[in-house]
Amino acid sequence: MNKNRVIETLESLPDEFETETLIEKLLFIEKVEKGIKDVREGKTISLQEAKSQFETKWSKEK
Repeated sequence: MNKNRVIETLESLPDEFETETLIEKLLFIEKVEKGIKDVREGKTISLQEAKSQFETKWSKEK
């Protein structure tokens, strides 16, 4: 994240807002930007692999 992104986000808010609102928006933007970066770098898995990992994890926790 860069300063310009923070300023843009801050300017998009009304004059009065809760601090949590700004923090939530910035965290959301950061996560989306990380996801986009991961896709560009090929750090993804197929839907089938994700389902398999999910099923494996949750079946062990029962």
